[in-house]
Amino acid sequence: MTKIYPKKRKKGFTLIEIIIVFTLIGILVGLGIPQYKYATKRARESILRENLFQMRILINQYYADKQKYPLSLQTLVDEGYLYKIPADPITKSSETWVEVRETLTDENVLLAVEPGIVDIFSGSEQKGIDGTLYNTW
Repeated sequence: MTKIYPKKRKKGFTLIEIIIVFTLIGILVGLGIPQYKYATKRARESILRENLFQMRILINQYYADKQKYPLSLQTLVDEGYLYKIPADPITKSSETWVEVRETLTDENVLLAVEPGIVDIFSGSEQKGIDGTLYNTW
């Protein structure tokens, strides 16, 4: 009498199972990459909005304290209003900020007052997620 032994199953994955898993991973990665790029752009835009908001507040605060506008962003640093000039998150440089100077009046010309900065914008020519240029924010 011969004994019939059940066949031992080999442990491991078949080629089809591995292909299915890699296909699913590829699909998930393909869906995630655009969302990641969108999220990082949205985060940079949020930082830009906050930097512009804070620097505009400090320009106005400087004016309220000194009755004149600062000559540059570096003046805000020198006077202790800013620790350092923040980097524009879009251009990744603190040198690209566009400073808007006050218009000269007859009184300022007579007093030989140098025009200070009244507003600040990003130096980037790129468009935001909403379609507007960063340098118009």
